Amino acid sequence: MQSPLMDLKSTNNSKKSKPDFFSEIMMAGMTEWWERLEKKREELQWSKAELARRSGINYDSINKYLRGDISQPRGNILSTLAETLGVSAIWLREGIGAEDTEAHPSPSRLVSVIVAGRVEAGAFREVDQFDQSERIVLSMPADDRFPNARLMAFDVSGDSMNDLKPRPILPGDRAICVAYEDTAQEMPLRDGMVVVIERTLGGGHIREWSIKQVEIYKDRTEFHPRSTNTKHKPIIVPNDIDADDGSHVEVIGLVRRIVNDLPL
Repeated sequence: MQSPLMDLKSTNNSKKSKPDFFSEIMMAGMTEWWERLEKKREELQWSKAELARRSGINYDSINKYLRGDISQPRGNILSTLAETLGVSAIWLREGIGAEDTEAHPSPSRLVSVIVAGRVEAGAFREVDQFDQSERIVLSMPADDRFPNARLMAFDVSGDSMNDLKPRPILPGDRAICVAYEDTAQEMPLRDGMVVVIERTLGGGHIREWSIKQVEIYKDRTEFHPRSTNTKHKPIIVPNDIDADDGSHVEVIGLVRRIVNDLPL
């Protein structure tokens, strides 16, 4: 099992304005990751060879990615490409949130928040690169603690966090998160944090999104369910980078709020 990605960095130091509400919806609808890769490459006016040189990924692989031959690159390829291009990894991979890694919303203003999908422990789903379903977009205040971080939302299913203290997370709740790659340098993982974990299998073709609570040990990081249902087990990530059970674990969100609107 690979270590969770906890220290993603961006090489893009240019100041750009945050895309407007409609731009984010349009980006979310562009479902193939390689289309976003090609779009950004053309914006930067880089040749394929230049992208290969800057990223350290061989030219033949870059060519295959840009043709759409590979639906889910293995390992940390997407994170490497995102860092090279100066975009957020979750935007390149999922089309979620703002493209730019340097969004600066004001805490007093509303920002658009895309509902990324459903979190449910043990529910692995095939990654659908051709999903054309319309995403739900919310308007919410920027996070008080991390006003420059992008927000994302997840709908909760299952009972894996129904015994979390002081407030359980229940089916039907909606978890509002800050993108962890935007906060990792300021707020490294620590005991007690509640996070959204992405676990992928089969080279990234199937994935599970779930909410867990962090426990840090000298030789490992554990992501625990807090449930009355004993079927739910922790995800244990050893510090040994050579340990690999075929899965990939990444912290993608830091849970900041739980909401549950009453039906009208």
